[in-house]
Amino acid sequence: MTLTKRQDVALECAGFLTGLGYDTSLMIRSIPLRGFDQQMANLIVDHMVSSGTSVYKHCVPEVITKDNSDKLDVTWANTDSGTASCDVFDTVLLAVGREAQTQDLGLDTIGIELDKESHKVIGGYDGDQEKSSLDHIYAIGDVLQDKPELTPVAIQAGKLLANRLFNDSNQQMNYDLIPTTVFTPLEYGSVGLSEEGALSRYGDDQIEVFHAFYKPLEYAISGQNADQCYIKVIAHRGIAKPCKVLGFHFLGPNAGEVTQGFAAAMQCGLTVDQLQNTVGIHPTSAEEIVKLHITKRSGLDPVVTSC
Repeated sequence: MTLTKRQDVALECAGFLTGLGYDTSLMIRSIPLRGFDQQMANLIVDHMVSSGTSVYKHCVPEVITKDNSDKLDVTWANTDSGTASCDVFDTVLLAVGREAQTQDLGLDTIGIELDKESHKVIGGYDGDQEKSSLDHIYAIGDVLQDKPELTPVAIQAGKLLANRLFNDSNQQMNYDLIPTTVFTPLEYGSVGLSEEGALSRYGDDQIEVFHAFYKPLEYAISGQNADQCYIKVIAHRGIAKPCKVLGFHFLGPNAGEVTQGFAAAMQCGLTVDQLQNTVGIHPTSAEEIVKLHITKRSGLDPVVTSC
């Protein structure tokens, strides 16, 4: 079984299929989880490989044919080497994502600016995130260019837009602090900037990365592999205190539940001092977040060794 293209969905499906006992292969055409923190993404892939999922990176399927036994012969090309390979699968699942269906609405004929490749509406006119190039037409959700394709994002943006239009509000949607979780076997939750995004926006001398490898209590009891259980908090490293948290990344059990709470704190302007002055709840995985104190810059071993 092989999966490709829409990477968050592909990784999630490959993970639970492997967990159900199926021989599962995952094909990734470029990098895993494009747009997410790449250190976290590669740790997810490492965990899946250690759990039995076969992963083919930088590969694109070219030909799929059914043989006489109703098996599927799949031929793919490695985009790095240019070499072709093939194998036989029972099922092929294409996680292709979705496309904005705007082509038949006639938007171009009335002057709405669309992205030429995605056909999504380009927003941001007159300082309004959802406003199109026409004053009276707005776009929210998956149809808005360069915005996350997440249902809760569309719901929140729609509420705020309605308030601006009909309730004398000026509050804009904050697209920088959107919590999300990839429900792979080892869950990944994040809010805010990736490490790559923070480096690009602020530069290496202006950010501090706090991190830790930890072992969840339930893993210690069951003997599960915790090698990829990892936490990373990215903060602005300005001269003035306090240092504002720019990005939160959590890889471990119940990441979605953990991330939702820290997302609210980041909306309130969470700083490193506030994080470190928070009393932890023992023994939880989330406790390890408020205990973070080792930075990448220090070069110290980030593995948590005790309570």
